[in-house]
Amino acid sequence: MENSEDEAENGKLPLELEPLRSLAPKFPTILGYDVETQSTDPLLVYATPSIPCSSSEQPQEAPASFSLPLPNSPVPIKATPISAAYPTLQHEDGSSDEDYKPLRKQKKTTPPKRAKRPQQAEKSNDSNIKRKSIRRNLDNEFNLCSSSSGNPTESVEGILMMFDSLRRRVLQLDEKEDASRRADLKAGTLMIQNNLRINNHKMIGHVPGVEVGDIFFFRIEMCIVGLHAPAMGGIDYISSKHKDETLAVCIISSGGYENDDDDSDILVYTGQGGNSRHKEKHDQKLERGNLALMNSKNKKNQIRVVRSAQDPFSNSGKIYIYDGLYRIEDTWTDTAKNGFNVFKYKLRREPGQPDGISLWKMTEKWKANPATREKAILLDLSSKVEDLPVCLVNDVDDEKGPSHFSYVAGVKYLRPLSQTKPLQCCKCPSVCLPGDPNCSCAQQNDGDLPYSSSGLLAKHVPMVYECSSNCQCSHNCRNRITQKGIKLNFEVYWTGDRGWGLRSWDPIRAGTFICEYAGEVVDETRMDIDVEEDKYTFRASYPGDKALSWNLGAELLEEKSTAVTSENFKKLPIIIRANNEGNVARFLNHSCSPNLLWQAVQYDHGDDSYPHIMFFAMEHIPPMTELTYDYGTRGAPPGFEGKLFKACKLKSCLCGSKHCRATNAITISFASCCGSTKTLLMLLLDDMESFFEKKNDHVDVVMEEIFGKRKVMLLKLLDDMEDVAVVMKEFGKKVTLLKMWMWLWRKYEKKMFDDMDVDVVMEEEI
Repeated sequence: MENSEDEAENGKLPLELEPLRSLAPKFPTILGYDVETQSTDPLLVYATPSIPCSSSEQPQEAPASFSLPLPNSPVPIKATPISAAYPTLQHEDGSSDEDYKPLRKQKKTTPPKRAKRPQQAEKSNDSNIKRKSIRRNLDNEFNLCSSSSGNPTESVEGILMMFDSLRRRVLQLDEKEDASRRADLKAGTLMIQNNLRINNHKMIGHVPGVEVGDIFFFRIEMCIVGLHAPAMGGIDYISSKHKDETLAVCIISSGGYENDDDDSDILVYTGQGGNSRHKEKHDQKLERGNLALMNSKNKKNQIRVVRSAQDPFSNSGKIYIYDGLYRIEDTWTDTAKNGFNVFKYKLRREPGQPDGISLWKMTEKWKANPATREKAILLDLSSKVEDLPVCLVNDVDDEKGPSHFSYVAGVKYLRPLSQTKPLQCCKCPSVCLPGDPNCSCAQQNDGDLPYSSSGLLAKHVPMVYECSSNCQCSHNCRNRITQKGIKLNFEVYWTGDRGWGLRSWDPIRAGTFICEYAGEVVDETRMDIDVEEDKYTFRASYPGDKALSWNLGAELLEEKSTAVTSENFKKLPIIIRANNEGNVARFLNHSCSPNLLWQAVQYDHGDDSYPHIMFFAMEHIPPMTELTYDYGTRGAPPGFEGKLFKACKLKSCLCGSKHCRATNAITISFASCCGSTKTLLMLLLDDMESFFEKKNDHVDVVMEEIFGKRKVMLLKLLDDMEDVAVVMKEFGKKVTLLKMWMWLWRKYEKKMFDDMDVDVVMEEEI
């Protein structure tokens, strides 16, 4: 279970492990240092038998750099059975970090029991897919997970997103079998065995792609992105190749040795060793990590510092915060509470870095007393509709607040919904349990409960079915997560150029429920012409590339791919307008690199065309980070920038993403249906999916759906044949336009194209 996993992370539960063949990598020279004598702290590494070695290299040396595997990658993906994914983590006396507590000794004669694979996976029609095919599909999916531009931040995000996808799925399978093994270590081991890690070479200073303030919920996450290599050791260091000298590169401060955390820029760190629970306590020795810290004080090199904090949503969990670069100013020995001598190291934070742990301390103060929030306009925008106050803040200029609206917690349907599909109702006596074959709600979700025991969304699917009011399970059932309301401390704040935005004072874990999009559900066929122009409107269009890749990695578990494609998501007609009534979701801005996804959820009626729209976190989100999602709209095609007069108005995208689509066609006003053919055809292309879902003989209906109440017949669009030819030249590379051109050709049998050499045009475009 998720809580058990968090407890095991802090050493309170036993870890059942199997030996895993691994080799310590050889690291490159950094400032004259190399890893010849590797740290004795346990380190999870990978072995890659298929990589050839030169005579000058150590056998099976780690690759020099990492990028997510591409289809032509020379490094093969070797999917490993989940039964082999249990790493052996040896713990040597004196090498543990502050918060590590040795696990109970395991029986050597009895191997740990392995969780059985659920029957659903065994009965899959694709169970006989060849491994070669699986690897090829995995390669294609990895392309979606990371940008080919080499952006290190996106590479880190892709690796962590894949890890958490694996961890959630492993946990989901283990819960069905009532297994209690560490899902994070299973997922981490599978990632490492398949070479899915980055920044393999230890380095002094910042790690590419890891930003100050980034948060981690598991140590193995820091390992696979290269922030802190030892899986359990608190001091990460490199050693000289020609000298008996080591340098520290990263430390984790967890408070286990009476560390002083009062000053955000000063850290007094206690050395490692002498505090083992299962061996006699003794004075710390100047060796290994302690010696490396002493040398770093003399060399004055920068050291990465990771701080830890209590997870506000888990009594036993910790959150690790990358606090930036420090240097050691002083060292001394002191007497600990147990009477033994320990080493003390005083580190000072390098100036000019973004806020790290200091921001956490500030938000903790605000949560305790919202009145202490500076520049607050209103302490509770929700007027107590939400259980937690929603603070309204402007620390940029003199903007007084958003336009007036009524704060509501849910949606209002303006017309009766279809009741053709009856509501499912389970008969679980208390709560729904994983693996219960008698739970009808679980069966409606393909046999799996959609949430973990701690309430995290396991997979992004076309529809999640929660327990309804007809179910016999209690309100505490995990399958009612979104019905329990908002559990985060939100702040609506003025961004300046992007209007009002939304962020949280809490750290948010990937898969966490954020909020529902509340407002009035509008009938698409009867909506006002200017509804698209309303900036407080949600439309269930394209979910976004990042959201579609949130489930990647199922092949590492030897399962059928759970990657979601745009074909899996049937376009929903639901439109929610929050102009007059809404909640915090109306302040979610668009981003081409979002951190939230929207998920359709059903629980109170049977019309799947009008579900509840719920938002979940796609990644770990630090406090005070803006919450965004992909509106799913496409920008202006090449050549149309600044040319869309009368019929269409494009709104510039200001998300700031390095892969920003530049424009966002979310605001479209059909002030006139007499615009140029070029303009109207562009609008038609923006909704080509719904166009081709309809039968060809219902052209007038299709036009009404695309253009609202204005019925624009296709013949009107083709009045200007010369303009159509211009469109073909400018947008011939768009597959959707080519499909439309071919469809027109088939439907009207060339009657409308007498003035054009259509065969030549189509041949050129093809």
